Amino acid sequence: MQSTAHDFKENVGTALADPNLQDSLAKLKVGFSERRRQAAERLPEFEALRDRARDIKNHALANLDFYLEEFERKVTALGGHVHWAPTAADARQIIGDLCKSAGARTVAKSKSMVAEEIALNEHLEGLGIAPIETDLGEYIIQLRHEPPSHIIAPAVHLTKDQVADTFLEHHAPLGFTKRLTERNDLVAEARYVLRQKFLEADVGLTGANFLVAETGSSMLVTNEGNADLSNTLPRMHIVLASIEKVIPTLEDAAVLLRVLARSATGQESSAYTTLNTGPRRDSDLDGPSQYHVVLLDNGRSSVLGTEMQDMLRCIRCGACMNHCPVYGAIGGHAYGWVYPGPIGAVLTPQLIGVDEAGDLPNASTFCGRCESVCPVRIPLPGLMRHWREREFERHLTPRAVRQGLALWSFLARRPKLYRRVTQVANRMLALFGRADGRYRKLPLAGGWTQFRDFPAPPAGGTFHAQWARHGGARVRP
Repeated sequence: MQSTAHDFKENVGTALADPNLQDSLAKLKVGFSERRRQAAERLPEFEALRDRARDIKNHALANLDFYLEEFERKVTALGGHVHWAPTAADARQIIGDLCKSAGARTVAKSKSMVAEEIALNEHLEGLGIAPIETDLGEYIIQLRHEPPSHIIAPAVHLTKDQVADTFLEHHAPLGFTKRLTERNDLVAEARYVLRQKFLEADVGLTGANFLVAETGSSMLVTNEGNADLSNTLPRMHIVLASIEKVIPTLEDAAVLLRVLARSATGQESSAYTTLNTGPRRDSDLDGPSQYHVVLLDNGRSSVLGTEMQDMLRCIRCGACMNHCPVYGAIGGHAYGWVYPGPIGAVLTPQLIGVDEAGDLPNASTFCGRCESVCPVRIPLPGLMRHWREREFERHLTPRAVRQGLALWSFLARRPKLYRRVTQVANRMLALFGRADGRYRKLPLAGGWTQFRDFPAPPAGGTFHAQWARHGGARVRP
């Protein structure tokens, strides 16, 4: 996927002016987040499970070499093959060679963000191999030639009418000439079209939520069952996963599963949890005759032992973006690369460079909601602050921002002057008038007020003035 993270500001303007996107995002704000809250409240031990999940991932990362080698031993003993891919190019080459060895013309793919990361579809198409996305959301955006806008809901940015128009355009040559309006009918039509794709596929490719070192298993969590068809019907099954997905035991997987579904969609558990453990045995009724696991590094090992290692705990639930006010306003495409939202603001600069993605860590209010809901307690605001500091050190921050920060720093180190300036600023703001306690327009603040009102300062003056007036006593509203 070609990055447009360097055009983040322009992408934001486009997103804010898109009425269809804003309509879709409005539904997201009251969907996933509310269901997650209810699911957590129904499980008294949820917070304790988050602690255990964090500790499991920390232990796995601290011993990553051991567990990866143990995973490889188990897969090999089962008759499978493990391929090590230091870079995205290596992973593309390995998968392309495997597909060519199978004489593949089509590849049935289940949803995989790592496949997006390495631009696998484009590579396969260049080899004359057709990748078929079988996850419903991924299938929709593949028809539209769009990247996913969310980790777990790739087509969340689209309205039902847009999906209906897309299906009519692409399915009409197959005999589906009626424009559908009901969600169930749209799903049924997609299921019918995709069923033949599963049967024709020469290779099935899936991601993995977890890799279990104890058993050599790759674990998939889905709600549609498409991944199960992708890994059982074709002759060859390829698992593409990044190295930090490995965990020690099935017991650890059980803990992580309990926080994953609740954090992602508010479900007690996902509809399908599948363990793939090697190729088909003589006694098996179905399954692939070849089983390959491609382990992608792509810069992740360089993070081990650094202050950024916590980001490798991510289990791709999407909770951070479901609760992020910035993502909720602009959606995923504005971030310009594979991983959107707060985790994208941390992961993207690491993978493609802060020069390219330096704007992303600044796309945060630092409200802390992302960290408060993360099932493995990743300190996302702190990690974003790390990239802000690297950006500032390398003089990538715009001059106006640097000058503004320098002025603020000058004032902050002189408390008396700071208080006088803020008092004057409050009085100046009062001259522009208020509308229900909010400013609809302000000089030099058009970037803010173009899309939302600016909150007026409190009538009682600055915080320092109110503190001094009340002698430090708490004032009840």
